[in-house]
Amino acid sequence: MWSYALRRLMATIPTLLLVITVCYLLLHFTPGGPFDAEKKVSAAVLANLQEKYHMNEPLWKQYLLYLNSLLHGDLGASFRYEDWSVNQLVAAALPVSATVGGLSLLISLFIGVTLGSVAALRQNSVVDYLVMFLGSVGSVFPSFVIGPVLVLVFAIWLQLVPAGGWDNFSIRYMVLPMSLLVVLNVATIGRVMRGSMIEVMSSNFIRTARAKGLPQRTVVLRHAMKPALLPVVSLIGPMAISAITAAVITETIFSLPGLGKLIVSGASNRDYTLVLGLVVLVTVITVTFNLLVDLAYALLDPKIRY
Repeated sequence: MWSYALRRLMATIPTLLLVITVCYLLLHFTPGGPFDAEKKVSAAVLANLQEKYHMNEPLWKQYLLYLNSLLHGDLGASFRYEDWSVNQLVAAALPVSATVGGLSLLISLFIGVTLGSVAALRQNSVVDYLVMFLGSVGSVFPSFVIGPVLVLVFAIWLQLVPAGGWDNFSIRYMVLPMSLLVVLNVATIGRVMRGSMIEVMSSNFIRTARAKGLPQRTVVLRHAMKPALLPVVSLIGPMAISAITAAVITETIFSLPGLGKLIVSGASNRDYTLVLGLVVLVTVITVTFNLLVDLAYALLDPKIRY
C-alpha cells in the first residue's frame, strides 16, 4: 500500500504542474491587468509596479520565477493587498474555511450515515420519508436559497444566533454556515447510504449471516456496514473540495473571512498570485483527499489490494 501511495504522490507532480501552467496562461492572456483601475496611474508609477512584480519580463521568465518561488514554498506577494503575501492571506483565511467545512463534513457523515442506514432497514417508515425529503430539499433548493432562509428564521425571527460575521471561532457565528453545509451534505450522504445499504442487505453473504442465526445488529454493524460505506467514502473527496468551492456562496451569505472571500477578491481584482496560490491549494487538497479515499477502500473492502 505504501508503494502505491508513493506512486500516486509522484504522479501528482505533472498534474499539479499542468494545472498551474494552464491557469497561469489563462490569467495572463485575459485582457486587463492587476493594476487596471478606474483611476489610471502615471506611466512612471506603472513601470515601477511592473518592475517590482517582474511583469516587465518576458512571460516565460515570469513563469519560471513563479515556479522557483513555489519550490521554496513562497506563493508570492499579493498585487492588491499591500504588505501582505499570499502565504499570509491564505494562512489567515484557511483556518476559517477548514473549521467550518471540516466540522460540517464530520457532522454530515455521522447524521447522513445514521439516517441512511435506519431508512434502509426501516423502509416506508418516518425516518425513510425524512431522508427522502431531505434529499429532495438538498437537490432542489440551492445554497443561496437555503442560506437566506436560515438567516430569516433563526437570526431574524427567532433571534437565536447572529445573522453573520466572525468572532474568533465563536460557535455562535459558526452555527448557521455549518447548518447550511450540513443540510446540503446530509441530503446527498443520506440518500446514497440508503440505496447502498438496501443493496448490501439483499446480498448473498447477508442472507448467509442471517441463516446462521446472527442478530440483526451484528449483521448490520459487522457485515453490512463496511461494504455499504464504499459509495459514501467516494463522496468524501468531492465534498471536501466543495466545502472550499461552496465557501464562495456560504461565506458571502454569512460574511465569513475565509477562502471564499479571497477567491472573489482575487478574481475581481485580477490578483494573479492570489488566484494562482488558491489554485495550487485547491489542487493539492483535491489530490490528497482522492489518495486518502483510495486508501480507505482497502480498509473497508478486503477484496481491494494495491
